[in-house]
Amino acid sequence: MTTFAWPWIVVLLPLPWLLWRWLRPVEPGQALHLPQPGMRLAKVNGRPARGAGPWVLGLGWLCLLAAAARPQWIGPPEAQQHSGRALMLALDLSGSMRTEDMNLAGQPVSRFGAVEAIAGDFISRRRGDEMGLILFGTQAFLVTPLTFDLSAVRAQLEGATVGIAGTETAIGDAIAVAVKRLSALPQQARVLVLLTDGVNNAGSIAPREAARAAKAAGVRIYTIGIGADQMRVQGFFGSQMVNPSADLDADMLTSIATETGGRFFRATDSRALADAYRAIDALEPMPQHGPTLRPKRELFRWPLGAAIALLLIAIVPRQFGDMRGRTHD
Repeated sequence: MTTFAWPWIVVLLPLPWLLWRWLRPVEPGQALHLPQPGMRLAKVNGRPARGAGPWVLGLGWLCLLAAAARPQWIGPPEAQQHSGRALMLALDLSGSMRTEDMNLAGQPVSRFGAVEAIAGDFISRRRGDEMGLILFGTQAFLVTPLTFDLSAVRAQLEGATVGIAGTETAIGDAIAVAVKRLSALPQQARVLVLLTDGVNNAGSIAPREAARAAKAAGVRIYTIGIGADQMRVQGFFGSQMVNPSADLDADMLTSIATETGGRFFRATDSRALADAYRAIDALEPMPQHGPTLRPKRELFRWPLGAAIALLLIAIVPRQFGDMRGRTHD
């Protein structure tokens, strides 16, 4: 339907008539003082406006008022759909995430390079979820609070660098930060996705202790252990195969996920990492109706354009007529 945001503008409708009534033309004798006492100026009767000019000006004034009243088209109410989930990402940025034992599109990349590409795509698909981002190394930091603005979460991920939070790994502290942020939400909505490539060797809270707190708060934790099982490196006696993920504590990550009702994923390459995020992405949403919104579209441009056109129609021909009269004189 169409409505007006400022309908009180209608009180200005009689303004031109009031100005015409109040601002009377000044008598010639009052407007100009002549030095000769007996001299008077003859009154010249002005010709009243004829034709359609006054009607065009009046219609232009009506259109101008209509534009000032801000006409709007308001659509039917639309319920906003939300999944009902609040999903927090906790990503490891310790020094070992620089290890280039992953492949992406046939090119070797670091562990964090693979996470940045695949987790970024995961974030973009989570429409309807609230998401937040925790980055951890020696310390854990909440970088993006829970928000529906997924582009902000992805921008923070793309702006992160390995080592920014320290070179060690504080898994327990990262879980504690997430639990603190998620605990105020409905229990079925609380989800944490934690990705790491190492073992807890920093922080003030043990991972299993943090997992018990998460379970008590109803936070489900999905853990992802990233890193290849084999990698060829150059040594003093030539190249040899090593296990770059020897420090990964898979048992601890499995225990955390199992205790909180989540699941552990082992991502030895970029394909397995993408599969892990796809499996998490397949969590059944819990539809929840948000507040209803009514779309609005401003329509003032149409009466404003009509008012300008009508005023030009009324004024421009008169100006040309005056110019012709002066030319003939």
